[in-house]
Amino acid sequence: MTAAREPLLSCKGVSKFFGALAAVNNLSFDVYPGDVLGIGGPNGAGKTTLFEVISGLNQATSGSVIFQGRDISMLPPETVCHAGIARTFQLNASFESLSVRDNVRVAAYFGRENRAYPGLKVGPDVEEQTTAALEAVGLAGKDHLIAGELPVLDRKLLMLAGAIATKPRLLLMDEPVGGLSPREIDHMMDAVRRIAQGGVTIVLIEHVMRFLVQLSTRVLIMHHGESIYEGPPQGLAKDRTVIDVYLGEGASERLGKLMEAGQS
Repeated sequence: MTAAREPLLSCKGVSKFFGALAAVNNLSFDVYPGDVLGIGGPNGAGKTTLFEVISGLNQATSGSVIFQGRDISMLPPETVCHAGIARTFQLNASFESLSVRDNVRVAAYFGRENRAYPGLKVGPDVEEQTTAALEAVGLAGKDHLIAGELPVLDRKLLMLAGAIATKPRLLLMDEPVGGLSPREIDHMMDAVRRIAQGGVTIVLIEHVMRFLVQLSTRVLIMHHGESIYEGPPQGLAKDRTVIDVYLGEGASERLGKLMEAGQS
């Protein structure tokens, strides 16, 4: 008999209240090694708050977050990062005056362990992680450029490179293609596929449905902090609740055609 797979991440009855407002309400789901879980839903559904709870920026009001069998619900964000969870944000976050390489060096140096007494030099392991991360996202030839002067796509890719330079087991991506052109979305999609193929499990939030359904092995749709759909991407366009509260009829039809084209 084959042993059941153990989830890499489990959210069990997670709730996050701000006063009387339930941003996340009794939400439970599992993420298994190798998954790409796509999370969608209307603005205000609680998606980013969920990421903040998982990554330690906001502690859950109730419930638990289990990562690799360890309860991380009460851990600070730096400890969560060192445990193997990295995150990107909706807004581009970088050290504007530093070069692309130096930005990723910082992540590689501080992202795996506490550095109570940082050294004056980084070791060869940090340089290797930095180079590998830049190559993975397609920024290897731009490592000398100043981060604050990069175009939007490259700034997003830089944030992604910094995240994977910490060598995470789990990567959380919050709206990675917001504001990008169709061609730039394709570039980001290729980068995320390479990272997933390299063994990193991914949970991503996105409103661009083409990106969400073409990358995800499973989809979770949130509304008012709760799950209204969890299952394969192919089921989204046929789910009545998802259509009524999120997609609408027109988007549902376009999504259905996109899924049919992808299967043909």
